[in-house]
Amino acid sequence: MINLPIVSNRLTIRLPQESDAPRLIDLLNDVDVVAFLSHVPFPYRREDAIAFIESANGVGALPVGDAFVIEDRASGVVVGSIGVRTVHMPDGTRVGEIGYWLGRESWGAGFATEAVNALISCCLTDLELDRITAAVDANNTASRRVLEKAGFHPTATVDAWYPARGSARKSIIMVLDPPRTRPPKDGSVPIVTVVAVALLDGDDRVLVAQRPAGKPMAGLWEFPGGKIAEGESPEEALIRELDEELGINTEQSCLAPFCFASHRYEAFHLLMPLYVCRVWEGHPVGREGQALRWVAVKHLNDLAMPPADVPLVAMLRDFL
Repeated sequence: MINLPIVSNRLTIRLPQESDAPRLIDLLNDVDVVAFLSHVPFPYRREDAIAFIESANGVGALPVGDAFVIEDRASGVVVGSIGVRTVHMPDGTRVGEIGYWLGRESWGAGFATEAVNALISCCLTDLELDRITAAVDANNTASRRVLEKAGFHPTATVDAWYPARGSARKSIIMVLDPPRTRPPKDGSVPIVTVVAVALLDGDDRVLVAQRPAGKPMAGLWEFPGGKIAEGESPEEALIRELDEELGINTEQSCLAPFCFASHRYEAFHLLMPLYVCRVWEGHPVGREGQALRWVAVKHLNDLAMPPADVPLVAMLRDFL
């Protein structure tokens, strides 16, 4: 069983209470919220909310701890729901199926990414799962992106019934395999390519972000960036990541290629181009719950950083 509550930077994940029923009813009677949900009745009535709450607390058909609410720690208000169902496979493995949704007012704040990462961490430790899956509507690009950033990859497409639409739609099955603890016997490891940027302010301070709980190397400080999606150039990926993670906008002409990192971790080899950027629109905000800090380059060595980022600090120092 997952140890509750789960507390992340901005969120609390806990069992639902009867007092949450009015809030759940309000959030789930928004057709745009339930349009991509295949297991939520619509219209959503009080009896539906009570059944959900009772089941999550072990009174109904679902196992205890199967479904939770997501609460904004700053306001104490429920903003959505997330859950995991454990399935014992014929081969003896334990698979967790996760699902989640957020109310409209909380879209675009990075809450989904933060909640998914926090739950994944507990699934792998508390439940000792061998694999985690999730289903996402084929047209729900925002939710699919949340899963991809958490490490999920698509494996199959199935038909699923969507009550709010009154029809069946294509749903993509996404899978997260827990990180390998050791490389294959032949010594080979996959190459993972990500892109990063040194955002420099007028005082030549660089912005670094702290990896949030639930992610590998949580607590370490790194240059903002992320994985390059299929069909993207490094510059396109970086522009998208800066918007998604920090809420700022920039142009390809403002991104200057600087250097790259090549580092062998235990389970993969990382290639990471680093760009320098001095021009953007907006004020950087940690939209996925990550802490941010502007640091003089000469003080970056005082921070704990991922091994791949460390050699880049000396190059930046020499450059500035």
